[in-house]
Amino acid sequence: MGSRPGGYSVGVIGGGQLARMMIPAAINLGLTIKVLEEAEGMAAELAATGVGDYRDLDTVLAFARTVDVVTFDHEHVPQAVLRELVAQGITVHPTPDALQYAQDKLLMRRRLAELGLPMPEWAAIESAEDLGAFLAGHGGRGVVKTARGGYDGKGVRVVADAHGADDWFTALAEDGRGGSLIVEELVEFRRELAQLIARRPSGETAVWPVVQTVQREGVCAEVISPAPRSDGRLAEVAAEIAQTIASGLGVTGVLAVELFETTDDRLLVNELAMRPHNSGHFSIDGSTTSQFEQHLRAVLDLPLGATEAREPFSVMVNILGGPAEGSVQDRYPAALAAHPGVKVHAYGKAPRPGRKVGHVTASGADLDEVAFQARGAAAFFQD
Repeated sequence: MGSRPGGYSVGVIGGGQLARMMIPAAINLGLTIKVLEEAEGMAAELAATGVGDYRDLDTVLAFARTVDVVTFDHEHVPQAVLRELVAQGITVHPTPDALQYAQDKLLMRRRLAELGLPMPEWAAIESAEDLGAFLAGHGGRGVVKTARGGYDGKGVRVVADAHGADDWFTALAEDGRGGSLIVEELVEFRRELAQLIARRPSGETAVWPVVQTVQREGVCAEVISPAPRSDGRLAEVAAEIAQTIASGLGVTGVLAVELFETTDDRLLVNELAMRPHNSGHFSIDGSTTSQFEQHLRAVLDLPLGATEAREPFSVMVNILGGPAEGSVQDRYPAALAAHPGVKVHAYGKAPRPGRKVGHVTASGADLDEVAFQARGAAAFFQD
């Protein structure tokens, strides 16, 4: 690493808000950062970018040869492309062997079962008959998921009928590649949590405090750090689960482990993300080392930074949809005057219903006041 003139260089595949938020961290570390976008967008004004299809091997190879290490804004780059990069001697983090478990929920469930980790009861299903058999043994309801491609509530539905996923079974059959859906028990949980961890190739890890996430219509709306009432054993178990996954799957970079805290006091693994994650955005302002700086350190195999909180509490609220007219920036004068202690992060996206166009973070010693400030500031940007 760092053999190129000017030091370390990192290539990010995907030009969304996660790539955009890596750029300030890279600048502060004196790194060269390049972004491969599908279309010129959020990162173009902040860093060197290329435009091309992340599914096209030649395009990705040409991009990857200009940097020391390749990492990702999303998990959709095909395995065939990733493995050819590695075969050509290009450093990729997370590796294809690790990333496959974030790309395919069926592979993930099977591997986590091998590691003995707690999960909802689940099954691979290929027909309405399979689904009906599972529902019959689980109170008549379940959660069906597509194995690949789902995010922010997409590719997930609650069903109470054996034919509740017939359209997805048809789509799999028409695709020609076959495959299975996943059905999981409908977990009785009191809240959702997330545990972030970073791991570098040499094996060093660092964890942030476990956080509580609040979902609305399948999309993360708020994150509270640390999760209230998480001192002691709960925090220890969440960190142990993340450590086991990061080591067992060979993760490099930031890993987010989404968890259910059940009504009978268990922690169950819901989903994985092998990249900076919405549940860690609070860390930009609330932690000694943000998830974005940590991810860059990790993929370059540099020593990891401290993850202690700067204040007792931080609350991050997503700006979902944005203003009905104008831009987020148009609302700055009123929002910043009313909430001068809140940090606003805009993603350069055009407003659209349900779209994540930015977030705000507040920190302090009184959780109620911190939450009030964050929610109040976010409200200025949403109609």
